[in-house]
Amino acid sequence: MDTNVKEMKPRPFSLKMRILSALRSILDAMTRILFKLYYGTKGKGIPPIKDSILKQPAIEVARKIRMREVSSVEVLNICIQRIKETDPVTNYFTDDRFELALKEAKDADDLVKSGSMSIADLEREKPFLGVPFTTKDSIGVEGLHMTAGITSRKDCIAEKDADVIKLLKDTGAIIIGVTNVPEMCMWYETYNCIYGRTLNPYNTTRMVGGSSGGEAVIQTLGGSIFGIGSDIGGSIRMPAYFNGIFGHKPTRRAVSNKGQYPEIKNDDINLYLCIGPMTRFAADLKPIQKIISGDYAKTLDLDKPVDIGKLKVYYQFSNEAPLISDVDPEIRRALLKVVEHFKVKHNIVSEEKKIEWLKRSQAIWFTTMKSETPFASYIMKNPSMTSNIIEIFKNLFGFSGNTLIGLFVALTDQEKFDPKSKKYKYFMEARDYLEEEIKKMLGDDGIFLYPTHPTAAPYHNQPLVRPMNYHYTAIINSLGFPSTTVPLGLNSEGLPIGLQVIANFNNDRLCFAVAEELEKAFGGWVEPQSDKRR
Repeated sequence: MDTNVKEMKPRPFSLKMRILSALRSILDAMTRILFKLYYGTKGKGIPPIKDSILKQPAIEVARKIRMREVSSVEVLNICIQRIKETDPVTNYFTDDRFELALKEAKDADDLVKSGSMSIADLEREKPFLGVPFTTKDSIGVEGLHMTAGITSRKDCIAEKDADVIKLLKDTGAIIIGVTNVPEMCMWYETYNCIYGRTLNPYNTTRMVGGSSGGEAVIQTLGGSIFGIGSDIGGSIRMPAYFNGIFGHKPTRRAVSNKGQYPEIKNDDINLYLCIGPMTRFAADLKPIQKIISGDYAKTLDLDKPVDIGKLKVYYQFSNEAPLISDVDPEIRRALLKVVEHFKVKHNIVSEEKKIEWLKRSQAIWFTTMKSETPFASYIMKNPSMTSNIIEIFKNLFGFSGNTLIGLFVALTDQEKFDPKSKKYKYFMEARDYLEEEIKKMLGDDGIFLYPTHPTAAPYHNQPLVRPMNYHYTAIINSLGFPSTTVPLGLNSEGLPIGLQVIANFNNDRLCFAVAEELEKAFGGWVEPQSDKRR
């Protein structure tokens, strides 16, 4: 780290920024009322889960398949039926390989019946034998569409499995399909011009997050036994949070990103982009992470015991950034309940923090994400300022193949990448400083409790007037720390809320242990109810 970074202080916000902050608060209050009036409070009904196998952790489903208490074919057919009855309501599924998956499920059952491998050998070498799982439509699955939500890629088929998919298949897990994402996976509402909009199961007038939005929905509805997402600005953690499940962003470089779209050409992106598990149950996070990390799993030392009572706990209610919405009181109270839980059960006195540089999360993340390849080049055939503006006008009349937010992002990404500029150097040094500050705070036995998002799931399109709210998660990508979103029940509107648990590099096991602790204390995943009167 640069020695000058050690004494860095964030520059005070200008008068202009303070005025914008006031205007943002007024806009938040006004649009909250307008969106509620427009959408109302009722959503579409969700069919309840009928089969208990979908209410059990993936590790338990795997055990039952090994012990022949249930067959892989049975589990797969239950998942397929669940997808068919819920996808028409919430629109999360984009492509399937049901026929091939059923053959693989039969092969798994035949392997178990043959007795050629002992139960112990199956558990060790094929820990997820016969267990159905899904991933998002930007992670390669051989033979399935890999559009990343981009209209020009609507006919693209993955030629081979991404590294993470191959690792899971090697353990016997069965990939059954891919799920919906935003255009180019670069927005926190899941909507694109190929497959349309994905709806929140807890209230279909609300959004599901992005970019792993479809994957979060299929998990909360029980359409597959576990899921895999990717995260560059909160793309696992926000959808997991909005849909009441667990989602983990691993330590940087802990999982191979090979096989995603867009293809990674700059190795620096591996510092910020991660692939991780999305599950209904905290107990599944560690065993899935152990597999998808490959050789790096040894560095994570996931089986090392964690003594919750010896942890140091830090927390912060808000980043107080001017363009980000205030954290809802119900989320603050939920965080305080977690702090109280640690005090009462484990005699841990948590320490509240006010880390100043977190106020600059937006500028730091935008700087770290800047590259030589402009966003427009991924979503437009002939990117230019003129063609961008033309597409925006076409969109307003329903004639564009791009989403409005995608075009706005492309329009704002016109500044030429200049790694030698004073602005770039300043915020990269700030990133290094903030990383070191949090690293020293956490040590080997610390966790940091921090909001995943300042509100519960917004209404559809509401992020257009709250575009910066994803920076509670995005800053953690810039820094590279592991982070797990943990559900803490439903708010007064019946929507999931929770927080993220952040640990030091390679201490993912602390995140997992705390997730399991809080699941026991606060209930974890809550099945969406079919009654939508709330």
